[in-house]
Amino acid sequence: MKKEIKTKNAPEAIGPYSQGIEANGIVFASGQIAIDPVTGELNTGSIEEQTHLALTNLKGVIEESGCTLQNVVKCTVFLEDMNDFSKMNSVYSEFFKPPFPARAAVQVARLPKDVKVEIEAIAVK
Repeated sequence: MKKEIKTKNAPEAIGPYSQGIEANGIVFASGQIAIDPVTGELNTGSIEEQTHLALTNLKGVIEESGCTLQNVVKCTVFLEDMNDFSKMNSVYSEFFKPPFPARAAVQVARLPKDVKVEIEAIAVK
């Protein structure tokens, strides 16, 4: 059975998907981008600013499920430009501590609302 995860600490879904789903103790958090959940404003700033807001939103979804970022076992990072990898990594390391989640980071042709980064995660209760 699956349970929807919905929080005011992350932007509302901008399509037919849930912010997160929990199934059998596993939490699947949808990709988060740099939208302020309070104002609905898109952050078009630097990769560091966008990464920080995307991870703050992701944290909101994960915490709504009853987990913390320490429960995250896998992340996927989608970058507009792989040249931003090290800058993204410096912000990412402020949110995740060892043992770090498994992770993939890929450059994509385009992201929703033309942001620089989107991050999704899987956590285990």
